[in-house]
Amino acid sequence: MEKPILSPNFTLEDIHRLREYNYEMTKNMTDQERMDYYNKAGRAFQREIDETRLQEV
Repeated sequence: MEKPILSPNFTLEDIHRLREYNYEMTKNMTDQERMDYYNKAGRAFQREIDETRLQEV
């Protein structure tokens, strides 16, 4: 499944597309694989937040 393209206004339909995409990506994963998948994404997002905060100071 292709990664969904989100609208500039981020609508309710975008949320539905994201949820469907995440479900399709993780439905056949084991619990450990699913935890690794979400932890990897979470760490990457945390890095982005930290980098943004450093640039603002």
